[in-house]
Amino acid sequence: MKGLKIVMIGAGSCCFTPATLQDILLNEALNTLDLEVCLMDIDEHALAVSHTFARELVDYAQRELSLSATTDLDEALTGADFVIAAIEVDRYHYWSMDFHIPRRYGFRQVYGENGGPGGMFHTLRNLPPMLHIAHRMEALCPNAWLLNYTNPEAKLVEAILKQTKIHAVGLCHGFSMGVDQIAALLERNADELDVVGYGLNHFGWITSIKDRHSGEDLYPLLRKKERESHWLASWDEVALSRTMMRIYGLYPYPGTNHCGEYIAWSDAFLASTKIQYFFDPVTDKPWETKKPPQFVYDFCSNPTGIPFTERDKDKETEYRETFRIGKDGLKKSGEYGVPIIEAIAFDRLIRIPAVNLLNKGQIPGVMEDMCVECPCTVSGKGIEPIQMEALPPAVTAMINQQGAIHQLVIEACLEGSRNKLLQAMLLDPTISNYHNAVALIDEMCERQKEILPELNW
Repeated sequence: MKGLKIVMIGAGSCCFTPATLQDILLNEALNTLDLEVCLMDIDEHALAVSHTFARELVDYAQRELSLSATTDLDEALTGADFVIAAIEVDRYHYWSMDFHIPRRYGFRQVYGENGGPGGMFHTLRNLPPMLHIAHRMEALCPNAWLLNYTNPEAKLVEAILKQTKIHAVGLCHGFSMGVDQIAALLERNADELDVVGYGLNHFGWITSIKDRHSGEDLYPLLRKKERESHWLASWDEVALSRTMMRIYGLYPYPGTNHCGEYIAWSDAFLASTKIQYFFDPVTDKPWETKKPPQFVYDFCSNPTGIPFTERDKDKETEYRETFRIGKDGLKKSGEYGVPIIEAIAFDRLIRIPAVNLLNKGQIPGVMEDMCVECPCTVSGKGIEPIQMEALPPAVTAMINQQGAIHQLVIEACLEGSRNKLLQAMLLDPTISNYHNAVALIDEMCERQKEILPELNW
C-alpha cells in the first residue's frame, strides 16, 4: 500500500478529533505512506476551527501529509480507505431533553445517552445520518472501513451492519475506564494487569483479571480489596459497579452513569442526577432558548466546588481550550481507531480488548446478530471477534432484553413507527407506566421534530 486516505466525519468533535489527529501524526507506520487526512463537518465554523488546529498539529509534528477540509460528504468519502465518525447535532440541547423529560414522567432513568428512553431518542436522531453516511460509503468507497465513535454505539452499529454492506465497527473507551477502576481498587498500575471483559457497550463485564507477568488470578484480591475499600470513594462512578460485583460475581464497566442506564434500580447509586443539566423552570427555558445549562457528569469531580463568580464556558471557549497543543506536546490517546487502521493497512496482527460487532456466537447465550462488545484480533484480513465463555445467566438475560430493544428501536426508525417505539419502551426496565410512556413519546416527537425521522402511530 502506497497511499491511504483517512476521513474524519464530525471533525468539529471536541472529544475525538484532537485525540485522533494526534494519534495519526504520532503513528510512524502511517506516516511512511502517501497519507491524506480529510476533515468533514456540516458545521462550517466547527470545521474551520478543527482545520486550523489540524494544520498547527501537522506543522508541530513536522509531518508531510495532505490535509483537507470540506462540508461535502461525497467529496470527503470519494477514495476513502478509513472513515472515522463522531457526529452529533446540538448535542447538549437535545441531550438535556433526553435526560430531563423521561424523569418528568416518573421514569427511573439515571442517564440519557445509550440506554433507557433518552437513549432511544438519541438513537432516532443519530441513526438516519449514520445510515446516510454508510450508504454513501457503499457508493463511493465500498471497501473502506467505518470506525464509529458515535453513540448510541451498539444500536447504530447494529443497524449499519444489518442495513448496509460496508465494513463497520464500533469503538469506545469504556473498557479502559473499567480497567482503570479495577487498577485503583487493586492499588496496581493498569499496565500490570491482563484484563478480559465483554457484553454490551456501556454494560460490559470483566470476566478475568490476571497479573500480566506472573499470571496470578487477581479476582479474589479484587473482591477482598473492594470489601475493605471506603464505601464513599468515587461513589458516583463505582458504587453501582461494586454492588453489582457483589450480586453477580463480576465487575461491570464503565461506571454508574452508563451501566445504570440498563437497569431499573440504579438511581440510588448516582447522587448527581438531581443537578445534571439543572435549571429553574420558573425562570429558565433552555429548550426554547437553545441555551442548555452546564452538564454535570457526576460528583467525583466536585462540580459544585466552584466560586460564586464562576461562569459556564461558551462554545468558543471550549473550542479554544480543546483545539490547542498542550504544554507537553502531542500524546497518544489510548483510543483504538488508529491502531486498527495500522493493523489493517499493514497486515499486522494485533489484539484489541473491546470492539462492537454483531454477535455471531462469540458470546454464547446472547442473542444472535445483536451488537455486542468483545475482544478481537485485527489484521489485513479485517476484524475477527475472539470466542468467549458464556456470561452468568442473569447478566445474559439483561443483555438479551436490550437486544430486543435494539431491534424495536431500529425498526421504529426505519418504519416511522411510534408503535414500535412504544414496544421498545415498555420492554425497558426504567419504564413503569403505559400512559406516561405514550405521553413521553408524543412530547419528545414534538420537541425534536426538526431532527427526528417522522414517526406516526
